[in-house]
Amino acid sequence: MANAKPQQWPRPIQLGLDIASGRHTLSRAIPPLLWLLDAALTSGIIWKVPYTEIDWVAYMEQIAQFVGGERDYTKIEGGTGPLVYPAAHVYTFTGLYYITGEGKNIFLAQQIFAVLYMATLALVMLCYWKAKVPPYFFPLLILSKRLHSVFVLRCFNDCFAAFFLWLAIYFFQRRLWTFGVVAYAWGLGIKMSLLLVLPAVAIILLQGRGLWGSLRLLWLIVQVQIAIAVPFIGKNARGYFGRAFELSRQFKYEWTVNWRMVPEDVFLSRSFALALLAGHVAVLLAFILTRWLRPTGRSLPSLIAPLLRGRSPFTQREELAVASRLTPEFVTTTILSANVIGLLFARSLHYQFYAYVAWATPYLVWRMQPSAVFVWAFWALQEYAWNVFPSTTYSSAVVVVTLFVAVVGAYLAPAAETGTETETETGPAVRAKVETRKSR
Repeated sequence: MANAKPQQWPRPIQLGLDIASGRHTLSRAIPPLLWLLDAALTSGIIWKVPYTEIDWVAYMEQIAQFVGGERDYTKIEGGTGPLVYPAAHVYTFTGLYYITGEGKNIFLAQQIFAVLYMATLALVMLCYWKAKVPPYFFPLLILSKRLHSVFVLRCFNDCFAAFFLWLAIYFFQRRLWTFGVVAYAWGLGIKMSLLLVLPAVAIILLQGRGLWGSLRLLWLIVQVQIAIAVPFIGKNARGYFGRAFELSRQFKYEWTVNWRMVPEDVFLSRSFALALLAGHVAVLLAFILTRWLRPTGRSLPSLIAPLLRGRSPFTQREELAVASRLTPEFVTTTILSANVIGLLFARSLHYQFYAYVAWATPYLVWRMQPSAVFVWAFWALQEYAWNVFPSTTYSSAVVVVTLFVAVVGAYLAPAAETGTETETETGPAVRAKVETRKSR
């Protein structure tokens, strides 16, 4: 029996399919056109939709105390409670404090956050394009009602943290390791939520820069955190680190977006918190053992043994080969999967955490199932769940399920897309190419 001929579409339809799937020169025009469309949409939202006060006034009250000379973190408070963010948050919002007339010009603040939103969107589009995501998924990046609300109607500090997370991914995709580490460190200094991706960042650096290069870069992250904290460490070091990186903080059940299907007494119990922590650690280990170390071609025990002896697990040649396998797809998938794993096992998420979710999960689901219908349906379900206010048992269950599907998507991403492809070049060509990138 003869093979069936591929379906022939009329030329205009075929042209549209080629553009949407990235097979045409005009495909490159889709991201900038969507970006311009969203710029107009965002401007209209600021102009027409009333601003909703949640944390901005509290931010400004806390910054006013910092500007007034207070350096003891335990004494800085606002209308919503004590200051619980690291020092980069203070410095970032101090700038906004002065620009917006001590926080009184909220309309100007919204405009600044609109610029921040558009800058973050541009980074996301660049990262998606570098990771070879087809253009027909790009409209998903601009259609979120909740995401626009988080940025320009609420002005949360998560927006800055999300910007620096994507900036770090952008630099890591291009092997600009130091720039990526500085971007990540500053984002972590704005909100400790970025601790969720630290394991992935460490593993990427180990594979991209080798043992000693990665240790220097990880030490740089620590140095940045110490440097920005100096004014507060001198006054009350324990108070600063206890507030800025308070891992035991417990959120109220009434405000959670996830896990509301769990009874309140269970939600607040220590056993539930420990179960989530155990699940988080177990899933991270599964990803590390079977996914994130793929470019090395080695098992975790074989890497740990020399590390315990203070030696690199790779020869120089192996180090170059491993670094050459870190594709943009692998970098993006690894960091976003660590992020979503942490969010799945977080006991409480507030609506502003959608800044870390909205642009991450469609990518991970696409890696598992590159079907337009499937990814768009997933996105619609997730968007619905995050727009239900207050959250319900059903909407909360959908939030958890969509995060779970994204984690599964990251785990099932094809091997060729997670860093197992080897360079066809060998010898001096690989060494010259990789060492040039590593030196940046």
